[in-house]
Amino acid sequence: MSSAELSRVNEINVGEALYIIARTRSLAQAEDFLHRFAMLPITPVCNAFADVLAAARVKAQFPLSYADAFAISTAMRSHATVVTGDLEFHAVAHLVEILWL
Repeated sequence: MSSAELSRVNEINVGEALYIIARTRSLAQAEDFLHRFAMLPITPVCNAFADVLAAARVKAQFPLSYADAFAISTAMRSHATVVTGDLEFHAVAHLVEILWL
C-alpha cells in the first residue's frame, strides 16, 4: 500500500463529512474541518460523469449509502484501500481492500 493510496478521498465523501459535522456539532466546526482538511496531504478526487455512473452501479448492487458507493468506486479505480469502521462495508469487502478501524 503506497502513500498515494492513503492520500485520496472522493469529493462526495468530503462533502458528507462536512454536513455530518455541521448537523451533529455546528457549522463553525464544519468550516474548521474544511480548513484543517485543506492542510492535510490528502487529494480530493473529483468525479466525471463516468465516475458517477460507476458509483451508481455499486449502489445498485450493494446495501450502501450513495456516498459510500463513491468511496468504493473511487477505491476500485484507484486501487486504493478504504479506511473505515462502518460495518456496511462488509458487503463490498470482496471488491476492495479495507483497513478496518
